[in-house]
Amino acid sequence: MRMRPRILPVLVGAMALLMLLKAETLWRAAVGAMEPTTGARVLPRPSGLSVIGPANASADPPPRQAAPAPPPPAAAPSHADPAVLAERAVLDALRERRTEIDQREQAIVAREVMLGAAERRVQARIAELATMRDRLEALERARGERDDAGWRGLVRLYEGMRPRDAAAIFDELEMPVLVQVMDRMGERKAAPVLGAMRPERARQLTAELARHRAQRNPNQ
Repeated sequence: MRMRPRILPVLVGAMALLMLLKAETLWRAAVGAMEPTTGARVLPRPSGLSVIGPANASADPPPRQAAPAPPPPAAAPSHADPAVLAERAVLDALRERRTEIDQREQAIVAREVMLGAAERRVQARIAELATMRDRLEALERARGERDDAGWRGLVRLYEGMRPRDAAAIFDELEMPVLVQVMDRMGERKAAPVLGAMRPERARQLTAELARHRAQRNPNQ
């Protein structure tokens, strides 16, 4: 009966000690969560406790905080430098001028190409026309030679006739043909025939023959 009063105070003291240890552990956990992780701080002990028991050693370590965010970049100035703006304007103007010059050069090159092609076409056409001209002149000379050969044969025929017989034919011959024949006859052969023709017909022949020779030789 005498041992009960002594055990009860011991039990009460042990329970109080356990409660204090548990309170200290909770206090350390709460304060560790609120403080930064860079520096370790010693928490004050609750009053009435001189030694931290083994329960404090098994407490969870305080969580680490995230690294602080980098500072925001400095804001750009609201107004640009006037010198920078002027330089940029000059560069833009030079760029536009260079583009315009390039476009003009391209247009000039294209125009030169077109002019060169047109010049080559004109030269080819001129050469073609010159070839045609030479061909026509050759044909005309050949025709003239054939005609002249025919006229010379006819002239030799009349020159071999007697003047009176030739004059009788010339009086009835068409004037263009008569002019061609008389123009090709020699003077010694033509004079007797002209004297044997009718006077009026001889005058007409003389006038037409003079006009024909004037047209053939305009500089004389």
